Amino acid sequence: MRVGFIGLGMMGKNAAANLRRKGFALTVHDLRPEAVAGLVAQGATAAGSAAEVMAASDVVVTMVFGPAEVEQVLRGPGGLLSGECRGKVWIDMTTSSPFLMRELAAEFHAAGGQAVDAPVTGSVDAAIRGDMPMFVGGDDAVIERVRPVIEAMGHLRKVGAYGNGYVAKLVNNQLWKIHAAAIGEAMVTAKLAGLDPLTWWEVMKGGAADSFVLSHDVPSIFAGHYDPSFPIALCLKDLSLIRELLDRTGTTSTLTDATHERFREAGRRYGMGAGEMTVCKVIEDDAGIDLRVAGDWVKPWDVTV
Repeated sequence: MRVGFIGLGMMGKNAAANLRRKGFALTVHDLRPEAVAGLVAQGATAAGSAAEVMAASDVVVTMVFGPAEVEQVLRGPGGLLSGECRGKVWIDMTTSSPFLMRELAAEFHAAGGQAVDAPVTGSVDAAIRGDMPMFVGGDDAVIERVRPVIEAMGHLRKVGAYGNGYVAKLVNNQLWKIHAAAIGEAMVTAKLAGLDPLTWWEVMKGGAADSFVLSHDVPSIFAGHYDPSFPIALCLKDLSLIRELLDRTGTTSTLTDATHERFREAGRRYGMGAGEMTVCKVIEDDAGIDLRVAGDWVKPWDVTV
């Protein structure tokens, strides 16, 4: 099975590397030549456009910044729809709008192809290892056809019809962002009340307050880098998509709105490139305390396979 990959950012380049590691013939495209060069050095073939990727592939995977970028890859000059789509499968792993993506998938189907949505969760270390949980929506027969491609990059979690993967990813990130913001308040409160941060973290794990965010992301606060592999700019993009979903469903969103504002404040103070957990640094700095803990805290992007 020939696979194409479009979008070689922090997560995408590692997902693509896992496809090569599993032996797939891989054609790649990205707007940044240096990103393409890194995969070519691992045995991939470079393509100059999305349409060229389509021509060389049976399955095309996209993983770009957001809805506008996916739309450009599909509808833009040299996009997927300008190539031959008949008999091809498009897997999109972008965190995007289910409403727009269902429209784009319908256009891809009309052109003779079939679409699967498979947004991912976890962190860059999961992308490096190839064990990202993937929320996969689409026709069961098509999903089974491309199962080897998906499982080369992560763990397949079926969520029903096409578009449900994006919904699952957005509500996943809704909870993730709320918990990330709440962790800052809890950590600062604990330290101000006399509880050592490392002790606090160790006793929280495994209890009612535990989560992936607490177990995985708190060390980035201890280390002081706040995990720039997932910057505030991406957090705010996701929160805007969550806002759209809330508006379209008419859902009460008091906690989500407060979290969105906390992330906006982190962006104003520390910049759009600052790490996601700077949402906790806002509370830390307002309290005038330091949550750094000495230790050999492994950076997520330094994990090896």
